[in-house]
Amino acid sequence: MATLQIRTSVTYDLELKKTTTNAVVSVGTIQEQEDMPETLTLSPLDAEHAELEAVTKAIARYPRLSHLALYLGEMYFSGKSDEINEYNIATEVIGRSKTAFDASQDAIARVEIHRLRKKLKEFYETDGRNHLVKLSIPVGTYIPVFVHRAEESPATGVVRGTISEPSVQPSESGDWPPEEPGQIGNRKLLLRFMGRGWLYGLGFVVLVLVAFGAYRQFHSESVAKAIIASTRPALLPSAPQPVSSSVAFMPIRLIAGYSGSPQIDSTGTSWKADEYFHGGDTWIRPVSDISRTSDPALFRQWRKGDFTYDIPLPPGVYELHLYFVASEREGDGLATFTIAINGEKVLQNFDVVTDALGENIADERIFRDVSPARDGMLHLSFASERGVPTLNALEVLQGTPHKQLPIHLLTELTPFTDHNGNLWRPDTYFVNGKMSVQRHMAEGSTDPGLYAAERYGHFTYAIPVDTRGRYTVVLHFAEFYFGSEATGAGGVGSRVFRVLCNGTTLLDDFDIFKEAGSLHALTRTFYHLKPTAQGKLNLTFEPIANYATVSGIEVLDESQ
Repeated sequence: MATLQIRTSVTYDLELKKTTTNAVVSVGTIQEQEDMPETLTLSPLDAEHAELEAVTKAIARYPRLSHLALYLGEMYFSGKSDEINEYNIATEVIGRSKTAFDASQDAIARVEIHRLRKKLKEFYETDGRNHLVKLSIPVGTYIPVFVHRAEESPATGVVRGTISEPSVQPSESGDWPPEEPGQIGNRKLLLRFMGRGWLYGLGFVVLVLVAFGAYRQFHSESVAKAIIASTRPALLPSAPQPVSSSVAFMPIRLIAGYSGSPQIDSTGTSWKADEYFHGGDTWIRPVSDISRTSDPALFRQWRKGDFTYDIPLPPGVYELHLYFVASEREGDGLATFTIAINGEKVLQNFDVVTDALGENIADERIFRDVSPARDGMLHLSFASERGVPTLNALEVLQGTPHKQLPIHLLTELTPFTDHNGNLWRPDTYFVNGKMSVQRHMAEGSTDPGLYAAERYGHFTYAIPVDTRGRYTVVLHFAEFYFGSEATGAGGVGSRVFRVLCNGTTLLDDFDIFKEAGSLHALTRTFYHLKPTAQGKLNLTFEPIANYATVSGIEVLDESQ
């Protein structure tokens, strides 16, 4: 004889304080299930946002593709899918000139979309194979499509349609196995009729509904309370929770005083709105050009006043970057303030104008060997002295004990990853000079992409470093203009220049053509360079005959 089984789950909405109950009816033995699975509803839109984040993290080692995926997703979510085209991808994502780009001559957008499709295919064949929402870019279009999988297993009739649905099968008795600890599912109403006599089961529908109503009346409130108690540590943390060392740390990047959607920098990295702060006011800086940065969006707003940040971090060693800019101000006096990390003052009498050597100049300070305090927080405090503290952005990166992370700069508009996996940032920290717009092919390097462009003229770089270190600087050169293999004009002596670091001459009467000829990679390495008191390696490229030039710059901490 067939009988009916009622399986229920209760969902408690913490904001609406509303309980809903889902029932699963199947043929079996009528019984109440006291151990009901926890349920957390995730809207389709939220699931798509989560999938976009998962994809961009999975391909983060390919910054251009990660940036492209994020751009496509944000255009899609903001209702601007009709603006996704070759021109906008090439100019807004890849950095092609808005006035010079010609899609008929430059296939860069099509090439990068093709690469992104391949990476998505690889991702969903490996780490993302069990995702129930998948991002795709159909051939023939650049508009992203989110595919929600809601498959029904022929053997079990189980509908799966949410991200967190566990991949388990009913036991032979028909009972669903208990979920793993911490697993949250979202089961839809299922009607499973097994064995013979399903018509007999339908005859008990009225009885089932009566029993179901009584069950809700007497049990839903207690179950809801139990669910709230069991989920409170995850949903409503009252104190920072320890993070397992096996969990990969995601860098924290915040734009101070900013409350909008994430901003994408020149490397394709996302910067979030301000959080973890206490005190201070937001301030929008006057519109003006900002030098020594390729990412002016980081400097458009401030947090201003006396304020603190309490940033939760797993145990470990981190590197902290603080970003500042000063606008024109009244008076000639110093506007100093103090910055402390976990109660220890790291900057006193700090004046942004003095540190940056002028107004409207981006300034960055770097601190290595930073760790959270005993409470699991990184505490930053900004206190007034003769001026009001300001901050434009902050960044917390996974660090290396007693050694600053390497800096790799490339004189191009887009990032580059070399054969060792090092990410080279687009050109930044410079003042003056011009960037070449023509791409060249130099020989003599395993990474010819490092020598495809140049900054030329009379120019300087102010590269930020931790003041405690000594540094190796590697300069990358190639002669693109003089010599028979280039334009055919000139040769030895046509381009001569010198390079200085913090006033000390590194290269004098330097002639790239004399050293390596034209269109051939050339490097020069300099050791034990000491930064200024402001934590800068100031590199000056000074012409002697024609323009100075450089294609790439590396800064490596020598600390053991």
